[in-house]
Amino acid sequence: MSVVTSPPPVSAALLTDHYELTMVQAARQAGTAGRRSVFELFPRRLPAGRRYGVVAGVGRALDAIEAFRFDGAALAALEGVVDADMLEWLASYRFSGDVWGYAEGEAYFPHSPLLVVEGTFAEAVLLETVLLSVYNHDSAIASAASRMTLAAGGRPCIEMGSRRTHEQAAVAAARAAYVAGFDSTSNLAARAAYGVPSAGTAAHSFTLLHDTEVDAFRAQVQTLGVGTTLLVDTYDVTEAVRLAVEVAGTDLGAVRLDSGDLGLVARDVRAQLDSLGATSTRIVVTSDLDEHAIAALAAAPVDAYGVGTQLVTGSGHPTCGFVYKLVAREGADGELVSVAKRSTDKASVGGRKYALRRRSPAGTAQAEVVGIGERPEDDGDDRSLLVPLVAAGEVVGRASLDEARARHRASVAELPRAVTMMSAGEPVIPTVFEQ
Repeated sequence: MSVVTSPPPVSAALLTDHYELTMVQAARQAGTAGRRSVFELFPRRLPAGRRYGVVAGVGRALDAIEAFRFDGAALAALEGVVDADMLEWLASYRFSGDVWGYAEGEAYFPHSPLLVVEGTFAEAVLLETVLLSVYNHDSAIASAASRMTLAAGGRPCIEMGSRRTHEQAAVAAARAAYVAGFDSTSNLAARAAYGVPSAGTAAHSFTLLHDTEVDAFRAQVQTLGVGTTLLVDTYDVTEAVRLAVEVAGTDLGAVRLDSGDLGLVARDVRAQLDSLGATSTRIVVTSDLDEHAIAALAAAPVDAYGVGTQLVTGSGHPTCGFVYKLVAREGADGELVSVAKRSTDKASVGGRKYALRRRSPAGTAQAEVVGIGERPEDDGDDRSLLVPLVAAGEVVGRASLDEARARHRASVAELPRAVTMMSAGEPVIPTVFEQ
């Protein structure tokens, strides 16, 4: 009888595409693999209707670069993909180049050079797929989360989408949402791996387990205290709210609503809680929320939002469309030569890029300025965007999630007020190239 087992852990170096390795093998044979090269990771455009994006996944990408090693198992898996000489080269692979990029939590716009990777062609091209994978996923989640926290207007948001995505994507999504202002997650792996605060109390199954709703409430309050959140829509909301206050008293922490017309029900529940003397009891709402639903609840007596499916799927945009392109490479004289793709609708802009956020004297962002070949001139009010992340193969730009959260708040706060609009529109600031 055959036994089904879980696959062994896969080396980070195999989180790449087949053609990355065949390109390097061919370049090595042609004598061009060692040419100094500059790759850039950037968006050609924002997702349709979005006014800005948020960079996330920087810390995870740096982890991936550090772990990008071809161990024995990885080399064995590549037999038949590349030749023996290439396998020998891969066995000693270490990225020894330099990386600059936008810091985690930063806002971005079309053509923002989010990552600038400089090294030999062979070293830099192998990182393409894993960097795009991390950045496209995490930035999609953070961009959606940022819009949700803006719509929430300071009310707490809880990430609870683990059951709606791949188990590992759920951990990354919780991290990205936290960067973009969510207060906590239901995902315990994100708590363990990244220190994201976790939260949770009980589901409908807990109520259904007990003979009566009041028995379920008593069990929860006895275990978790009166500050807990009681789920009140399993049966009749009005009766459940009455029982909740009867069991926990007027110091009950919160009630959760997970169905119905949330705005209307929240108003009724608020009035009932106040009439029972539970004036400090909060109302938490869940149930397929996105930024538009959250914005629609702005006038309702809602104190916190739990968001799942729409968050972990990027609220309609599960990827950012980032690309990773060679923009300069070493020429015959040893100097860098600009190169660019000219394909219809997929053209790139050659040359090594620099970026700054042009701001008014009052500190409001006015443009994303991308310099080609040299740094744009700072008029004194502007802010440089590229920071060193890797120097000579060593990570130098690791930041904490608290720093990323603070950067997100500051970056979004300096954008024009149109950033708060949830309707489809153009980027809130233009991208300007300077050469």
